[in-house]
Amino acid sequence: MFGYVRPAQERLTQEQQNLFSGMYCGLCHTLQRRYGLAARMILNYDLTFLAILLDEGEPCSLCHKKCIMHPLKKRPCAQPTTALDKAADYSVILTWWQLRDGVADHGFWGGLKYRAASWLLRGAYRKACAAQPEFDENTRRQLEELSALERENCPSIDRAADTFARLLSGASDGITDPIRRRILQQLLYHLGRWIYLADAADDLKKDVRSGSYNPLPLRFEVKNGELMPESRQQLAATMDRSAEAMAAAFELGDFGEWTDIIQSVVYEGLYAVGNAVLNGTFRKRRKREAENPTRKAGT
Repeated sequence: MFGYVRPAQERLTQEQQNLFSGMYCGLCHTLQRRYGLAARMILNYDLTFLAILLDEGEPCSLCHKKCIMHPLKKRPCAQPTTALDKAADYSVILTWWQLRDGVADHGFWGGLKYRAASWLLRGAYRKACAAQPEFDENTRRQLEELSALERENCPSIDRAADTFARLLSGASDGITDPIRRRILQQLLYHLGRWIYLADAADDLKKDVRSGSYNPLPLRFEVKNGELMPESRQQLAATMDRSAEAMAAAFELGDFGEWTDIIQSVVYEGLYAVGNAVLNGTFRKRRKREAENPTRKAGT
């Protein structure tokens, strides 16, 4: 996962910000508890949001803890829940297969860092695979399909994005309530599609320079590794459609104490991050925050 999915913090109350921060720290501690210290390095906002979506009404109880990253001041931290355990398992599986994909894509020398990271994560992956075999199989299958599309230099952004969308929607399979499972399947599918497109836009200049597969230059007009204005607007529009489909699924469910946080992500956070990715400020924090208020991507 890539760290694009985050709420619009300024729209949340302090209590809601503490709840989101608590889930972030709770997932970090869960990763360490289940998979060791090194597993904490894979934590990001996307995986925190996944943990929130996987919650099935289990109350989120916050405590305050210090840790290796924050040794001086205690921070809100969610107590262990089933959703955090699942999210930790899924996080390890997703990261493992992304690392293996990196090994396959970057040759011997370029793939060394991916080999080293996957070696560190090997034991954790085996444990996570044993805990979540269906999700592991679905992840492997979808990434193999994506690799095949990359090898044929597929020009369809829809076919490429669909593989990651189906991969992420598989995280809903363990939800016990069938109605909630169907809602999350749709929400996660469109989130996966949005993430894939955001990542393709974020990596565009680097991929053009290295010759790596990226469907955007095969579909849109690109100059010097950047989308031309009309193409940027077209990509923004298709990313917005995915966000709108997520919103439609969200409105069908009851997300309890997480409702305001999810709403902030779906209705505001995604648009602000999408806009920052498309105008090139996402990796420049101060400029991103100054130039990307809560608005639709590409506007």
